[in-house]
Amino acid sequence: MSNTLFDKIENSTPVDFGDIFNKSIELFKKVWLQGFLHLLISMAIMIPLFIVIYIPIFALAGISGYENAYAEYGDYNYPSEEISVGLIILFVILVVVMSMIATAFQFGITAHFYRVCRQVDLGLPESSGYFMFFKGKYLGKVFVIAISSFGIALLATLLCYLPLFYVMVPLQLLGVIFAFNPDLSASDLIKASFKLGNKIWLVAFGLILISSMLAQLVGMLLCFVGIFFTASFIYMPIYTMYKDAIGFEDSESQEDAFLQK
Repeated sequence: MSNTLFDKIENSTPVDFGDIFNKSIELFKKVWLQGFLHLLISMAIMIPLFIVIYIPIFALAGISGYENAYAEYGDYNYPSEEISVGLIILFVILVVVMSMIATAFQFGITAHFYRVCRQVDLGLPESSGYFMFFKGKYLGKVFVIAISSFGIALLATLLCYLPLFYVMVPLQLLGVIFAFNPDLSASDLIKASFKLGNKIWLVAFGLILISSMLAQLVGMLLCFVGIFFTASFIYMPIYTMYKDAIGFEDSESQEDAFLQK
């Protein structure tokens, strides 16, 4: 199956900026409500994770207060340095772990949204729940891909940020490629995203940048609350580029086969 996907990418037709953008707007008109619901679900998961992350910050603030109190009264036997260093290390580990978990959940929810876009676009019946990629064999794969994406982005950032602009496109395409090829291995999915990203990088980068800016601008014009409704627009060009470049074969039978697993 991986060879078939790589062959499709190799033989894919060039994507047109204007055509993709127009199709994205038309599709967004049909799925904006689902995009909003997916965003709410993501927020419901992310907010508790962020609360867990901030707990050590309050702990560090409390420790600092005690340190200052001990220093003020001349008690220098308080093991402030050892405790502070230990808490900082634990805090860093917690932030990394929570960030990876948040990335995994966001990735899985986004992958489901791509499938919703396909169902609406092609007139297919609705699929299973929002957490369909957090069941069975897909759960571990989602976390592996999330960790890999986190590592790739971190490495690109450490290399003076410029490589981050390059990997941004493949990492954005990774979600839609996984959504429609979930049985591929994590390594093949990452390879496919970079292969497709290399082929359409310039158009994809422009569409991702413009759609992101447009989603934020329109959202702010709608009294800022509109951002919650327009945020999903950034996924429309990504889905449309995949559809036009790679396409779907026997859509209804593939959908039924996937849902019966």
